[in-house]
Amino acid sequence: MTASRVLVLNSGSSSVKYQLLDMADRSRLAAGLVERIGEDTSRLVHERLAGAGAAGAAGDRRERSGAIADHAAALKAVAAELAADGMGLDSPELAAVGHRVVHGGTRFTRPTVIDDEVLAEIRNLIPLAPLHNPANVTGIEVARSLRPDVPQVAVFDTAFHSTMPEYAARYAIDAATAEKYSVRRYGFHGTSHAYVSRATAALLGKRPEEVNVIVLHLGNGASASAVRGGVCVETSMGLTPLEGLVMGTRSGDLDPAVVFHLARVGGLSVDEIDSLLNKKSGLLGMCGDNDMREVLRRAGEGDEAATLAFAAYVHRLKKYIGAYSAVLGRVDAVAFTAGVGENAHQVREAVVDGLAELGLALDLEANAARSPQPRLVSAEYARVAVAVVPTDEELEIASQAYALVTG
Repeated sequence: MTASRVLVLNSGSSSVKYQLLDMADRSRLAAGLVERIGEDTSRLVHERLAGAGAAGAAGDRRERSGAIADHAAALKAVAAELAADGMGLDSPELAAVGHRVVHGGTRFTRPTVIDDEVLAEIRNLIPLAPLHNPANVTGIEVARSLRPDVPQVAVFDTAFHSTMPEYAARYAIDAATAEKYSVRRYGFHGTSHAYVSRATAALLGKRPEEVNVIVLHLGNGASASAVRGGVCVETSMGLTPLEGLVMGTRSGDLDPAVVFHLARVGGLSVDEIDSLLNKKSGLLGMCGDNDMREVLRRAGEGDEAATLAFAAYVHRLKKYIGAYSAVLGRVDAVAFTAGVGENAHQVREAVVDGLAELGLALDLEANAARSPQPRLVSAEYARVAVAVVPTDEELEIASQAYALVTG
């Protein structure tokens, strides 16, 4: 029996998301979520999606609540749920465990099999991703203890963007200071941008090497990338996920001196400014809602704050499309993905409106139609395709992990 299954783990500070995939046919066998880890109200949701095993049937969904003390207990609970479906971690069919790791710095630019040295390096990168890498490390440690004989593979959010030319990755600050403190642009959402850029090329009937794509990953966190021939040459997020687009709770681009002003004039501490810009800004800061559905509802009813927030969100996106069109020189497609990009047709319509000179135009009927499938929503006469491509970061992580361990 050839091992072909990959368990994908996304360990957050108080949650674990997981999927078990069979890479023989790229099918999903099971998926679930453990949330509120460390609380008395912890919750585990597990769904069997397909595949082999003596127990259960596709579509079975189980949910339980109660205290789950830590990530070790959470992953053991996940293992028990998989075992109940006949797909436990002790299965000889498990080829690898793929871990989403947010920050790989400049060292990790491709998927990497995790050993003690690699794990130590991921720990060393915690100052660059203090909210994410510690939880990623914990997930890796627990998974290694549960199945030490199976390769554990780290797939880094930053890796896809490591191909940016140095002039795009560097900030124009003192070079010695930048080197000492690892200050440069890294970018995030890399697994999504990699998957969507390739899927967009396939939608156009071309190879990734033949296509230039602007990818707009629009969720509560949002980022843009310019992908030339399958290679990222520019992205909107920087040292941290704060830079770039207007997001659900993040400000995106702003004058760095805003920080000094808030400290000197407002008396805010560094931590208070950090919280303000990351958790209390963006759509939430401008109108009190970070859910685009609610922002659109309020704007449709004439709410001035929501209308302004939506306009700022769209304006920033237009600026990046224009900038990345200049960077790429030739654009074959603009691809919308993630929760807002895939589902909010009003956002796509507002962003494309007025960009006819860049070759963009929508088929309004196609754009308004809902579908879970990758699709083109551009007008037939448009020079640049507009695509809606559901992202699949779990499949991307599983694919990269499986390719690495099978050669």
